[in-house]
Amino acid sequence: MRILLLGEYSNVHATLAKGLREMGHEVTVVSNGDFWKDYPRDIDVSRPAGRVGGLRLLARVYALLPRLKGYDIVQLINPMFLELKARRLFPVYRYLRRHNRKVVLCAMGMDYYWVNECLTRRPLRYSDFNIGQEWRTDAPAMEARRDWLATDKEKLNRMMAHDCDAIVAGLYEYYVCYQPHFADKLQFIPLPIVSPASSHPSPLSSQFSPLSSHPSPLTSHFKLRLFIGISRGRSAYKGTDIMLRAAEAVGEKYPDRMEIVKAEGVPFAEYQQLMDGSDAILDQLYSYTPSMNPLLAMSKGIVCIGGGEPESYDILGEQELRPIVNVQPSYESVFHELEQLVLHPERLPLLKRQSIEYVSRHHDYLKVAAQYVALYEKLLCQ
Repeated sequence: MRILLLGEYSNVHATLAKGLREMGHEVTVVSNGDFWKDYPRDIDVSRPAGRVGGLRLLARVYALLPRLKGYDIVQLINPMFLELKARRLFPVYRYLRRHNRKVVLCAMGMDYYWVNECLTRRPLRYSDFNIGQEWRTDAPAMEARRDWLATDKEKLNRMMAHDCDAIVAGLYEYYVCYQPHFADKLQFIPLPIVSPASSHPSPLSSQFSPLSSHPSPLTSHFKLRLFIGISRGRSAYKGTDIMLRAAEAVGEKYPDRMEIVKAEGVPFAEYQQLMDGSDAILDQLYSYTPSMNPLLAMSKGIVCIGGGEPESYDILGEQELRPIVNVQPSYESVFHELEQLVLHPERLPLLKRQSIEYVSRHHDYLKVAAQYVALYEKLLCQ
């Protein structure tokens, strides 16, 4: 198959492309590398800096369009798959739809259905927009409401969701937000991860280099080495600010038992270097499910402290492994779970082994790519 992957979130498309290529498919990744994270892509569509950056990008996109036709599958990471205003994306989407066979829309992050469902039907006990019956009123949550409700972004998302051939949700949270509206075309497929323990003997890019210079992933340290990644401008939205405060408080209480390593706004390759050799990672206070970065950490035997609700195991059919240290969306919960891990380091070897097995079972990039291929082949037969 000829497959076009358009847009990027946290290395999902670059990793999926690797799996699809190893299965013999022709794949083109077009993205901006997810901003400063600088993930691999075949064609760069980063928005140029300056007041006319949008116009320059629009001109580049229109010049590219003749190269973006004739594909069996076009997959869009999000309704906002390019750094352009939503109204500029309507004709781009229509061109892609008209000149390619099938279109798949991903539910992988911020979009209208995620915002609207969390604010109306509220299928989750907590989310980026609510904690129980209480609304979150921090600036990022309010900005997301303004961005996606009663705007061109909402119109674009609704049009694409109704028009596309299939919708793929990568996390439990996004699946339950799309399911009431698009049960007939929605499919859950786990996120793809290339792990150091992968048994697939193929050359890896520098982003996926093995840990030859680091201790065994099952090695624990006298001090708990805790890693936390901080996204520019998204700390409050993802709860990283609360998690960091709790970690620093535990570190002050047990200075001889824990150390904190922080990565803030760095490219992916540097992020990995800082993370490697850690015992645990703090990630996303308001999530039910580990996302790409904690899954990558887990593949290296680094324990995830974050989203590990029962629903996230259920959607995978996982009945045995419980590698994630699940926290509730509060400072007190993070402090308690971290303190327990510091006081009981004997828990770490089992959690580390289960973390590696969990990613191998459910998120191996070739297993995930095979699920996408099965979906694509089904669509092409329709």
